[in-house]
Amino acid sequence: MDLLSLAVIAAGLLLYSLISGRLEGTIVTAPLVFIIFGFIAGSNGLQVVQINLEHSAIHIIAEFTLILVLFTDAARIDLSLLRRDHNLPLRMLVFGLPLAIVFGLIAAILLFPAFSFWEAALLAALLAPTDAALGQAVVSAKAVPIRIRQAINVESGLNDGIALPAVLLFAALASAQNAPTEAGEWLQFGLLQLTLGPLTGAVVGWVGTRLLDEASDRGWTNSSFQGIGILSLAIFTYVMAELIGGNGFIAAFIGGMVFGNTIRHPCTYLFEFMESEGQLLMLIAFLVFGALLLPEGLAHANATTVLYAVLSLTLIRMVPIALSMVGAGLRFPTKLFLGWFGPRGLASILFVLLILEESEIAHRDEIFATTVITVAISALLHGITAAPLAKRYGAIAERMGDCEEAHPISEMPLRTGHSKN
Repeated sequence: MDLLSLAVIAAGLLLYSLISGRLEGTIVTAPLVFIIFGFIAGSNGLQVVQINLEHSAIHIIAEFTLILVLFTDAARIDLSLLRRDHNLPLRMLVFGLPLAIVFGLIAAILLFPAFSFWEAALLAALLAPTDAALGQAVVSAKAVPIRIRQAINVESGLNDGIALPAVLLFAALASAQNAPTEAGEWLQFGLLQLTLGPLTGAVVGWVGTRLLDEASDRGWTNSSFQGIGILSLAIFTYVMAELIGGNGFIAAFIGGMVFGNTIRHPCTYLFEFMESEGQLLMLIAFLVFGALLLPEGLAHANATTVLYAVLSLTLIRMVPIALSMVGAGLRFPTKLFLGWFGPRGLASILFVLLILEESEIAHRDEIFATTVITVAISALLHGITAAPLAKRYGAIAERMGDCEEAHPISEMPLRTGHSKN
């Protein structure tokens, strides 16, 4: 990346910061703005931003972003509150997410007959995680009942980490089919990734949390360096898992969950960091998506990839969510609302950058294109419908009166701060 590219990116970030307040709550979302900005400024547009996918800086930024997203998303979820009050996201994660992968697998087998079983499964898993940031107006809209807002937000905070092992396993199995003589090695590699990663995350996360608490109790650290220590813990957890043959991203997710549920002192710095520096990293990821991934995805796209993308955002997502809500007492409009607002975004982008790019998969281009097109359509449709549909659904929910949707619940931090009633 040259100096001109850096200047254009910095100018774009500055200009958006100047009008961000005016755009808040409108159909113009930050991810959509930076995807379009990247596409226009990139190689298929004005060619003023030159980004090389092979450049180590891009992969470092992507890795760092995914580590932070997985660690912080897991850290902000209180498991005791989740079990006690938040049965809706639990249903979506325990039943809806696996069903969405199964539905996506079936659709991929039917639409892409050349795909192997594991390639079809990989595509389904890549597009299973949701990203509340693409429909931020929904999780921050006061008109929407807090229980429904929290359901969408908590689901998006956990499903990327839950889907990650499936993505890794399916990628390993799909890669093994291209090297049958090494199939055993691929399987062994996948099993080590899926076992040593969680183990490292749990151990390092717990030890690191105890050290941070002890230092705070003794007054050995101040708030600024305590925050640096938390971020260092996330990175250290990732690195330790990679050094022993585990998966660092799974370790970061498990480490964040252990940290968030065992730390005795408030970790507000972690959420404040993701509000500023973390937000910057995520916007850069969407810019890279628009400048680099979207043009490549469009080059390999066809009617079948677009059809799968549309199905992924509708039937493949909405039917499993509706099935997961059977017996929950929710009204039909609520099931539709929860099903529709399952945007695909940052997790799928980072999975493609860091996992699919490094896998030896026969139909890598088709899987890549389908994932990219799905994220692009999601950014557009979920972005422009978030604010108006949140307002419309809020009016419907108000007329419901005393119902399951209005049931009071305890609140958890949102990815953009703390929710307000």
